[in-house]
Order: sequence, then C-alpha cells, then structure tokens
Amino acid sequence: MSPLAPEEHPVSRHIEHRTRGRGTGPIIRLMSPSDYGTIVRPFVFLDRFTGDRTMIDRMPLHPHSGIATVTVITEGNLRFDDPDSGKGMIGYGGVEWMRAGGGVWHGKEMSAGDSEYVEGFQLWLALPPELENGPVDSQYLEARSMPQTGPAYVILGEYQGVKSPVRSHDGINYLLVTLPAHSSWQYIPPENHSSLWLSISRGTLVSPEKIATGEMVIFAAGSQPVTLHAGDAETRFVIGSAVAHPWSLSLGNYSVHTSDAALRAGEARINDIGRRLREEMEGQPQPTSMPIFK
Repeated sequence: MSPLAPEEHPVSRHIEHRTRGRGTGPIIRLMSPSDYGTIVRPFVFLDRFTGDRTMIDRMPLHPHSGIATVTVITEGNLRFDDPDSGKGMIGYGGVEWMRAGGGVWHGKEMSAGDSEYVEGFQLWLALPPELENGPVDSQYLEARSMPQTGPAYVILGEYQGVKSPVRSHDGINYLLVTLPAHSSWQYIPPENHSSLWLSISRGTLVSPEKIATGEMVIFAAGSQPVTLHAGDAETRFVIGSAVAHPWSLSLGNYSVHTSDAALRAGEARINDIGRRLREEMEGQPQPTSMPIFK
C-alpha cells in the first residue's frame, strides 16, 4: 500500500459529531436509534465489545425484528456452529450477518473461540419496507471468504470494484480496515452515499482532527472523500457509508421499523416466536450454543 501524502488529497469533509459512547465494562454503546442513529440511518446502532473469551457465553437470548445485524471481530475469534453454514471461526476479516426481518430470537449462535480475548463491533441496519417484516437470512463467513481491496475487507456492499458476498440490501458500504503506522488511506464513497462515519478499535487516525481508540465520529453529510492518516501504531477501524434511509424510525425495545404499523407486526411476531421458544426450552437449562430461532 502506497502512503498518500496529506497534500495529495486535501480533506474536504469535516467531523460533525464524535462520541465515546455510553456504559462501562465489556460493551460500550456508541450509537443507538434514538441518538446518532437518526443522523446516519440506515446505520442505527453500534456496540463496541471487549472482553475475555467467556463474554460471549454470558450473552442472553433476545429478539429482533425490522433490522439486520452485522458482527465483525477486530481481535481474537468466536466459534459458530450452524445447521446451514457448518462450523468454523469468525476472526479478523470474517463476519456474522443476520437479517432479522419479521422476527428472530438469538444471542447463542456463536460461542467462545480459541483466543483468550475478543473485541469487535456489532452494527444494526434499518431495513426498507419490503424487507423489514420479510424472511430471515443469516450468513457466517470466515476471513478467507471475504474480499479485500488495499487495506480494507469489504464487509458489506461494493468498493473499488470489489463486492462482498454478504446478502445485504443495496446502498450500504461497510469496511474493516487496518493501516500500518504512519500510513494513509483515502475512502471515496459512492456518489449517492451521503452518510459517513467510522469507529476505531486500535490506534489513532488524523483527518485532520485526531480520532482516538474507542471513538466514533460522524462526518458532515455529502459525497466528498475523506483521507485518513494513521498515528504511531497500527490502526484498526470500521467505516460505513450509505444512501440516506428516507423512512422515519419507529422504535421498540429490540426492533426498528419504518412505521408504527410495521413495528406492531414485528413485535407481535417476535412475541409469538418467544412463546414457542419458551415452550421448547421448558425444563431445559439455557444452552451455551443455539442456532438463530425463527
């Protein structure tokens, strides 16, 4: 990768919002549908998680409707065991994708891998009306199945002619990037992608303002590129851009929909699935691993 000198690509996009999130412990909520998610939707929720290998085993079963979730690992690995996808490890560059659509219960589909420590991001995407109460879809893709362009894994969408195998809907790019110390990289969003944000899991960036480990920043709306310069150490981060989600957000405890009517339908569905799940699990200990229940 050839470093870019700052003067070659002057930064034309300033940072409009920045946050270190809320919470303490292994999970930090950087964005939710009631705050920054209203600004960069369809990106509506972002958690950064860090912890030992037992963290995933403590994740409770919980429902979703109306959204897709995307989990990437920036350090360590997690194990998956799924009837449709087989068995394997999600480490750096791999992804778990789940479109909840009309409703799922999940939280036990991945378990501790062989690393003592794990960190990463979970992202929620708001779905358009034709998908928000539609069929459930999920994929587990190891790093070897994910394409790269330069320093970036293309997790969702298409960038520089490289297309992700994840079955996400159109108009969204999501990349996982590692920059060596003192190197530079430019992200050029597709022309109609007005939302742009990033969050760092390791290292620092300058753009030209400094962005630190653990921060999420949202750039001003527009279509201009952004040039990023790594600091004194290797820097890992996720960056997302998208066509603006034109629908309002109707929010439930675990659901995001485009209207109150769609929300009611989604919540009714996850309540029905929850009753069936409780009947099947009655008298059984809570499992440490369980495929997505739909």
